[in-house]
Amino acid sequence: MSARDELASVLSTSLNKQFKKDYPKVAYFLDGSDETPTDVTDFISTGSSMLDLAISNRPNGGIAIGRITEINGLESSGKSLVGAHLLGSTQKKGGVAVYIDTETAVSREFLEVIGVDIDNMLYVHLETVEEIFEAIEKIVTKVREEDSGRLVTILVDSLAGASTKVEMEADFEKDGWATSKAIIISKAMRKITQMIGRRKVALVFTNQLRQKLGVMFGDPWTTSGGKALPFHASTRIRLKNKGQIKDTKKNTIGMNIQAQVIKNRLGPPLRHCEFPLYFESGIDDDGSWLTIMKEHGICKVAGAWYTLPIIDMETGEVTDEKKFQSKDWSTLLEDKEFRDYVYSMICDKVILKYTKEDLGIDDVEMTEEVLGD
Repeated sequence: MSARDELASVLSTSLNKQFKKDYPKVAYFLDGSDETPTDVTDFISTGSSMLDLAISNRPNGGIAIGRITEINGLESSGKSLVGAHLLGSTQKKGGVAVYIDTETAVSREFLEVIGVDIDNMLYVHLETVEEIFEAIEKIVTKVREEDSGRLVTILVDSLAGASTKVEMEADFEKDGWATSKAIIISKAMRKITQMIGRRKVALVFTNQLRQKLGVMFGDPWTTSGGKALPFHASTRIRLKNKGQIKDTKKNTIGMNIQAQVIKNRLGPPLRHCEFPLYFESGIDDDGSWLTIMKEHGICKVAGAWYTLPIIDMETGEVTDEKKFQSKDWSTLLEDKEFRDYVYSMICDKVILKYTKEDLGIDDVEMTEEVLGD
């Protein structure tokens, strides 16, 4: 570690002294000697290991605690389900799960099936955006008073389903609701972002995609509530229903979901993955592992049989191989040692490790596509 700049140290001391009445500390050095508000200390799993990797680009990741996450998509794309998986993951880490519902469409049975402890989940039903942000502020303030070290995840499902007080009281013919809603959200987000940034609080919004009229080029989709949420969110995940999953009797029992990380301050943006989602059990994480293994050539497929080489991590030599069919896959993964081996192989292929020096001008493709909405 190089010697610290003397003037920078003086400035740090001066700033911390100036603001010590309102903040524990405001000026930091990013050398690891202090924990800063921008540090991500922990993650919450989405229920899909592949989506967790796409978001955080590291093993055992997910969405970041202390940040805002938006999950958007068209209807029936799995937004509420991924949000519910986050609540279940929070409880498994010993945290408190808060479900703020604006759509009055919560199924107790389904929450239980995907692993949410509904006896200890706090369900809050609110109708307006003003009430939602008042509740969020109250929760964060109370957590700070009672147990500032406790993990809390707040799921707002959904922002699109929330009205404003003006809208609730006005006639149907009155215009200007959308503008009013966007202004309220913009003001609230500036305050809430600062509040949760120093707490072990994860704030998750589900939101509805809306089609822009008359758009010929670029992204034809936008979301409800203006630009404040897309701006303040550290991670934005867009879900898309890619098709139905049917059983042998042609009954629809689930759907295949494509998830794209359209904004990401935790890792590379625009990464995507797919995972099966079943109506009676939620995300089939094990099944998505098989898909990614085939895509990256980790295993070979011949008819109904898969062959996975067992490689010695130290020598790089193949010491054995395991043959199996897809119906046996979940049973094989019950062996923790085997599961850890497969996961490490997936991480080795999926996590981006390259640096600028690895790529020459002939190794990249220039496009006219732009990031964002």
